[in-house]
Order: sequence, then C-alpha cells, then structure tokens
Amino acid sequence: MRTLRIVGLAALAATSLGACATKGFVRQGLADQRTAMVAELETERSSRIAGDSSVRADLSRDLAALRSDLTTLRDEFGAKITAMEGQVKFAFPVHFAFDDASVREDDRVALERFADVVRKHYNGAAITVEGFADPSGSRAHNLALSQRRADAVREFLAGRGVAPSLVTSVGYGSSRQVRPGAMGDDSGALLNRRVTFVIETPSAATVAAITRR
Repeated sequence: MRTLRIVGLAALAATSLGACATKGFVRQGLADQRTAMVAELETERSSRIAGDSSVRADLSRDLAALRSDLTTLRDEFGAKITAMEGQVKFAFPVHFAFDDASVREDDRVALERFADVVRKHYNGAAITVEGFADPSGSRAHNLALSQRRADAVREFLAGRGVAPSLVTSVGYGSSRQVRPGAMGDDSGALLNRRVTFVIETPSAATVAAITRR
C-alpha cells in the first residue's frame, strides 16, 4: 500500500513538473515573440524615419534648384513671376516687331531657358501661351496677329522638348495693354506686342521659391 502511495506521489510530481515545464516553455515562446515583434517594429520605424529624411532632403534639393532657376529667369532675363492659386504666371520680355509674329533672335535664349525650367520643374503641367498685339490694327486683325504670335512661341517650345499636347496658345488681341494706347513706333508699344505664360500647377513650391530669396 505504501509502495502504491509512493508511486502515485512520484507520478503526481512528474505531472506537476511537466506542467511547469510546459508553462515555462510557453512563457518563453511568448517572450521571444514579443522580442521579435518589438525588433521588427523598431526596424520599420527606423526605415520610415530614414525614408522620411530622404524625402525631405530630396524636396529641399528640388526647392533649392527651383529657387535658383526662377532667380535666373528674373535676374538675367527680366521675367516677372507671380504665383496664384493653382497657377504660376510668367511675364517675359519676349516681344515682337510691328505687325510680325516671328520669334525674334534676341528672345530665343530666354525662351530656351524657360523651356528648360518647364521640363525640369513643371513636367506634365498644362501651359497656356497668351499672345498680345498693340492697338494699331482692327480688332479682328489684332486677334489673328496675337494668335499667330502665341502659336509661334508654342512651336518654339515644342522644338525645345516641351510636349505640344500640354501647351495651349491663345490670342487676346490688344487687350491688357502694358502701355495703354502705345502702337507702331510709339514709346512702349513693343511692350504691348508680347506673350505671357500661365502654368496650371499647385504653386506652393513656387511661392516658397519666390518668397525665400
């Protein structure tokens, strides 16, 4: 009888030890899983921080490049750049001879530089080329002439790698005169014979580039 009691106690002890060992194994397994999960989350966090830093660095470089290019357009070519809601307007000193729609040789360098900026910073954005005339001709004549001027500049940009499908040319005749009434050989009449550019794009980056010189 005593022998049976001893055997029973031994079996119970073995069972208890086995249960403890099993619980210990489970606890260790859970601890290992938690450790692995924490390590994985920390790795993801570090990667995300590194990625965010890389993106910020890229944006900073892009903004610095845009600022430099816009400054060049203003300082070297006299461009007037205005950032509006969803648009950027470029008023260039690109003018035309009296009753003529040909791109002048003097303006080619400025237009080439503008095309470079468009390809670099506004790739894929819709662009409108606005043409104007002085008030010397009839309304119909001035509208047609201003349209030909806008078309000529559109073709010039296309020849410099700006996608024609993204560029619209519009003639406004003698409206929006820079020097009201100036025509022909009058002083300031050349300013009325011009084109301007409107780029349809979110302008936050351009605003930052213009205001942080």
